[in-house]
Amino acid sequence: MKKFLVFLSVLFVLVLAACGGGDSEEDTSNENTSGDSNAESEENVELIVGASSVPHSEILEEAKPLLEEEGITLTIEEYQDYVFPNDDLASGDLDANYFQHIPFLKQTIGDTGYELENIGGVHVEPMGVYSKGIESVDDIEEGTEVILSNSVPDHGRVLALFESEGLITLDESVEKSEATIDDIVENPKNLKFSPDYTPEILPELYHSEENTLVVINTNFAIGADLNPLEDALFIEGEDSEYVNIVAARAEDKDNEALNTLVDVLQSEEIQDFIIENYEGAIVPVGGKN
Repeated sequence: MKKFLVFLSVLFVLVLAACGGGDSEEDTSNENTSGDSNAESEENVELIVGASSVPHSEILEEAKPLLEEEGITLTIEEYQDYVFPNDDLASGDLDANYFQHIPFLKQTIGDTGYELENIGGVHVEPMGVYSKGIESVDDIEEGTEVILSNSVPDHGRVLALFESEGLITLDESVEKSEATIDDIVENPKNLKFSPDYTPEILPELYHSEENTLVVINTNFAIGADLNPLEDALFIEGEDSEYVNIVAARAEDKDNEALNTLVDVLQSEEIQDFIIENYEGAIVPVGGKN
């Protein structure tokens, strides 16, 4: 009987040891799996960036392999307008956007109160003036209509361009970047400025409206197969202050992955791509912003 009880005791201890060993091994396995998952999440970061189709999305596509080398997977959300990219950035649907110049961002912040910041400049898209029926500045007739976008932050830029061509004179007391049509003090040809159109339909108006002047942002011009350097009646110079930037939420301005994105877009590889691919219609600015 004693021998039988000893046998049961030994058997009981062995069963406990086996169960305990199994739990220990399972826990270790789970810990290792968790550790691998954490390591993987630390090594790979996904960024969702909003961009207009041309040229911003194309430039971001070129940057994808360079970002992958830095452990960053880039997802590009394309937009055809200038409102939703900032709305979606502010709401958290995007990590950053790349489509706008500095005055536009400042105007958006002033209008909406969004806490967004410029985290780096990439390129300038010179603004151009196009016409189907007018072949030179000298051929612009009295009362010619000037069609431009309803994007108020661009109005000062457009008017400064017309002033540089001697077509109008602006009030000297007004900052050119903030000038409006009401700030025109001399208009010898009585040009009629019509700021009533969304930017994306301007190329269509260029094709349909004869003997008018249509001011088109370079990204929409390129998207409509226009060559700004060849097709524009006149165009901004390379010293434009309207630098296209990467914007992020203020809370993310020091985010390592986002700053790596800016570094890549300002890199020699991407700047060379911009020069070669757009042949001067888009001008890289490196770190200038």
